[in-house]
Amino acid sequence: MDHQVLKRELGLGGAIVTGLGSIIGTGAFVAIGIASGMWGDAVVWAIPLAAGVAVFNGLSSAFLAGRFPVAGGTYEYGYQTLNQWFGFSAGWLFVLAKTASAATAALGVALYLQTDGPLIPILAVALVTAMVLAGLRRTAWLNATLLVVSTGAIVWFASSSLLDSTVPGNAGEGSGSVPAAVAFLFVAFTGYGRIATLGEEVKRPEVVIPRAVVITLAIAAILYMLVEIGGRAIGGSRWGEGAGIVDAGGRFVAAGAIAAMLGVLLNLILGLSRVWLAMGRRGDMPGSLASLDKRREPVVAIVVSAVLVCALTAVGDIGLAWSFSAMTVLLYYGLTNLAVLAVDRRRATAWLGLMTCLSLSFFVPFAVWLSGIGLLAFGLIWKTVYTRVA
Repeated sequence: MDHQVLKRELGLGGAIVTGLGSIIGTGAFVAIGIASGMWGDAVVWAIPLAAGVAVFNGLSSAFLAGRFPVAGGTYEYGYQTLNQWFGFSAGWLFVLAKTASAATAALGVALYLQTDGPLIPILAVALVTAMVLAGLRRTAWLNATLLVVSTGAIVWFASSSLLDSTVPGNAGEGSGSVPAAVAFLFVAFTGYGRIATLGEEVKRPEVVIPRAVVITLAIAAILYMLVEIGGRAIGGSRWGEGAGIVDAGGRFVAAGAIAAMLGVLLNLILGLSRVWLAMGRRGDMPGSLASLDKRREPVVAIVVSAVLVCALTAVGDIGLAWSFSAMTVLLYYGLTNLAVLAVDRRRATAWLGLMTCLSLSFFVPFAVWLSGIGLLAFGLIWKTVYTRVA
């Protein structure tokens, strides 16, 4: 069956902006604050270690995106290198993980505006969805603008905290389990996956995507270390959870945090829509998800992505949403590395990526594991029933 093809209009700069826009947000302004409160000193070591794990997995994603330059990420790679069950599992895990991450970003907007209730998260999702519907080129420009504001806020916060601090930094409130902190923070780096899911829209994907992934991860690691250093300079381990950063860094930092959350939402809805599109093409989901409008934009897939994110914000627990995202992301990238090894068993980075994902998964809370396995089983049942009926 022939399908409409998305436009290739994203270059190296646009791919880097897309990756950073997916990373710098909930990671910098929420996850590091929560992690510091839970694991204290361990976070200083966890950030570079999580970045290293992300490099292994990012190179696997980049290898596959260059080999199979189509929308859908590991969902498509799994189908083409392993089998339909691995492929579907990867796609289903992706939409679970990134819907949870997007909900975290929407809740983060409300956190920094210091408001309760579902109205602000839903409005944030609606605003971002309208921009995504405007098209990839306009989305890239908005992405760049939000990224400049959020990155400026991080640098300003870190530098001003170091210069103005009168309180010595502390080690945080939690016990220092480095592997648990790495597992929690790994998801804060996985925005590079948006670059791979947009493989059908990137120019020269075999060259651009690997470069974009490496550059994106290097910049993200530097910015996260600045965030952690700034937080310690003001003597607070939970500075990244909303009100603390407003008091410590001022309104500009709060505005940067909100811009970062909106940037993450923008890129997650963009990436989610491309995976729903791919699943609609293969018949694992209703075919309407694969339809494109006159501008070749997947409008139905974008709207479905936004509606599901809005529904998940009703949970209202940022920490729980983030932990669930971490577990499903580890499984997703485990499948990514298996897909690479099915093509080339000699790739050392894929073996390292697979081993680190499997090892870190043991440090995710057991209750989160159970919920994730239950939802994965539901997805597999859906595939079995829907494909037979359809």
